[in-house]
Amino acid sequence: MTRRTDTHPDPADPRVGAPFFSVWRLGTPLRRQQAAEAVARTWRRRPWPADGLLGRHVYAAHDAAGLLHYAQWTSEQAHEAFVKTHRQERADEIDTAVPGIERLGPGRFRRYRSVGPADRGGRVPGCVVIVDVEFESPDPGRQRAWVDAVLEALEGEPNPHPGGIGAHFHLGTDGTRVLNYAEWESAEAHIEALAAPGDGIGSTTALWERVQTWPGLKSSTVTRYEHLFGLVPD
Repeated sequence: MTRRTDTHPDPADPRVGAPFFSVWRLGTPLRRQQAAEAVARTWRRRPWPADGLLGRHVYAAHDAAGLLHYAQWTSEQAHEAFVKTHRQERADEIDTAVPGIERLGPGRFRRYRSVGPADRGGRVPGCVVIVDVEFESPDPGRQRAWVDAVLEALEGEPNPHPGGIGAHFHLGTDGTRVLNYAEWESAEAHIEALAAPGDGIGSTTALWERVQTWPGLKSSTVTRYEHLFGLVPD
């Protein structure tokens, strides 16, 4: 069966071969709450759909009426089999409860590199920050080089904020996007880090300037989320 859990997922779990991220726009906080409840209700009343699905997690955006969905699949083939056999009936039930959901995605990614202690240092993330970076054209080498540059800047950061827990960098399979799933102790800690001197999280160093002015960098969006619940096999 399907069990609801408050435990955060581990993005660095080596079993995850195909992480999927999608955003739902709901328009109002009430509709966002109704949609989250509909997801939990729809999934919990059905058997777990596939061995290849390790978990599905739902998050509420702090500054918008949206939901983030993060599904951890062992492979894209397992996900495609689910789409063909189980997805539509679940989507139909959710849409009946909350009509007019605007779905963005799912985006297909592969995790590339992670930083931070494997056990989060015993800390529970109070906030998940999604940094979504887009480049002008597909270039897998550029994706990897940019992430490597970010990690180099993080390692050389003279004033790291203590509220950061971990960061997990994912490469879009289309070659144009990088998504950082960053774990923070709280939204307040992330806001404090942004308010410090510098453009964004990093200090005013040459390494961070290199990251921020990378050739072909088109856009970067930052959204804070609260983990609402996970759905996992029981």
